[in-house]
Amino acid sequence: FLGSPMREICTSGSDWGCQHKGNSPRLASTNHTVNQSKLVQILSETIKDGRVISLIHKFLRAGIMVSGLFEDSPEGVPQGGPLSPLLGNIMLNECDHELEKRGHRFVRYADDLLIFCKSRKAAQRTLDNILPFIEGKLFLKVNREKTKMAHVNYVKYLGYSFYIYRGEGRLRIHPKSIQKLKDKIRKVTGRSNGMGIEERKTRLNQVIRGWVNYFKLADAKKLLQGLDEWLRSRIRMVTWKRWKRIRTRFENLKRAGLDEEKAWMWANTRKGYWRTAHSPILAAALSISRIKHAGYPSFMECYLQGKV
Repeated sequence: FLGSPMREICTSGSDWGCQHKGNSPRLASTNHTVNQSKLVQILSETIKDGRVISLIHKFLRAGIMVSGLFEDSPEGVPQGGPLSPLLGNIMLNECDHELEKRGHRFVRYADDLLIFCKSRKAAQRTLDNILPFIEGKLFLKVNREKTKMAHVNYVKYLGYSFYIYRGEGRLRIHPKSIQKLKDKIRKVTGRSNGMGIEERKTRLNQVIRGWVNYFKLADAKKLLQGLDEWLRSRIRMVTWKRWKRIRTRFENLKRAGLDEEKAWMWANTRKGYWRTAHSPILAAALSISRIKHAGYPSFMECYLQGKV
């Protein structure tokens, strides 16, 4: 959905974007955004069966529970209901039609809308023109704090960022998405999270394969190679901690091929876990091939498998 359209739009010279988040038609406890009458009017233009319209109207007016107490829902769509995302898209589909009618190039996922323009001036003009339509015609409340204008190089959209290389629009992974991934892996490879070896491997496989599959459209080989190095250091660190006793460390280092003198010296090291994980001794003892043989995942392998 995202790859080809985004590349084409960026390549076409549309370097500026108006990004608008938060016109969600779903009902949150603090944000009743959808005008139910407008939604029913839009539905009635296509759905001619009055019984269906009546049923949807009852769903909209069913109310919500807040802290165990019932509250009416004169506005908005009850969040969490099976119809909520569908009704939300129906409402925002009107915005899509309007943008198409005006000749804008855009992408939208749920309530996250990105409109591309040729210049900053055009982006400002587009923003000034489309917001009155969203608020005045669709009666949706716009989150002004999350509505912004930026050059395509500084836009974050669905975890991706964009850049122009030799006149061609390309996708890459946004730094914030990388940081979130690292935070997640830090929890899984934490020194005191109580996970067993197999549980940790399973969880790492789930996190890494899911993340790489989501970002497979990005140019990320160099980044993923760096993440693999960082991941191996995390695995070495948590493994070193698991070898708590000096004797256990000594025996494991000997099994990995170190001579007795070096194995004993490193088994008695007073360096911290993270420093030891970066040492050449532990890199040799827990080599790339050993880590792979143990069943730990690799970012690059997952990425290349997805490209086949």
